[in-house]
Amino acid sequence: MLGTLPLQSAWLLPDTSTCKTGTASADESGRTTDDQMRQPLKHRTLSAAIVDQLRQAILDGTYPAGSQLRQDALGEAYGVSRIPVREALFQLEAEGLVRIVPQKGAIVSELSLDEINDVFDLRRILEPRLLAQSAPRFTAEDFEGLDDIHKSFEKAIKARNVSEWGQLNADFHMALYVHAPQPRTRAIVLSLLQTSDRYTRLQLSNTKAMGIAEKEHAQLIALCRAEKVDEACRFLERHIEAVRKDLLQVVANAPKSRRKENS
Repeated sequence: MLGTLPLQSAWLLPDTSTCKTGTASADESGRTTDDQMRQPLKHRTLSAAIVDQLRQAILDGTYPAGSQLRQDALGEAYGVSRIPVREALFQLEAEGLVRIVPQKGAIVSELSLDEINDVFDLRRILEPRLLAQSAPRFTAEDFEGLDDIHKSFEKAIKARNVSEWGQLNADFHMALYVHAPQPRTRAIVLSLLQTSDRYTRLQLSNTKAMGIAEKEHAQLIALCRAEKVDEACRFLERHIEAVRKDLLQVVANAPKSRRKENS
């Protein structure tokens, strides 16, 4: 099932194990200071590449809910040791895409009603606050960027390019908050949007939801352009809540093998 999954060469750093410099000091094992610094960086870079590819594979259904992700098999498929694979799986666990289960390892998370409520409760609180801080600072260039993302979103929906829906939705929302002077909150919201990516794809799988998303994104841009910031924030809150309700209905109707009931 894994097949050959080569990492993109741009992610791989050159092997520095044989590099020598005239200024770097060496420890008892013969490794220079440069070597010691580069090795962790290499692992982190490999791990980030694996995170990206595994995340995409989970979101596009290559690894459905309940699939076991074995470190040894993934390491062999990617041509790496278990260390960057293990780091990648821990990151995916933090994003809610996998669960680390004792004696079983990493399992792709089920569609969860609890998770939807948790994620969208936080989004409904945090995103209007960010928009309230960001929208008054929008420039003509910002609106051009929002328009471009919205057009790309429309094209992806019309072409039924499922792989782009979640990312473009996240790009649109984060572009709304670009000027908010709360970097920690923006980082939290970005993580929430990544977590809800596969739910967004599921929710947009019906024509009615796709049409609503297009119209509501366009309305958010129009309200911000008209400098109706308070109204835009209220509309954003309603938009997030409407998506949550739609998702709960969709997931509730999904086969039990794909979802996890409330505890």
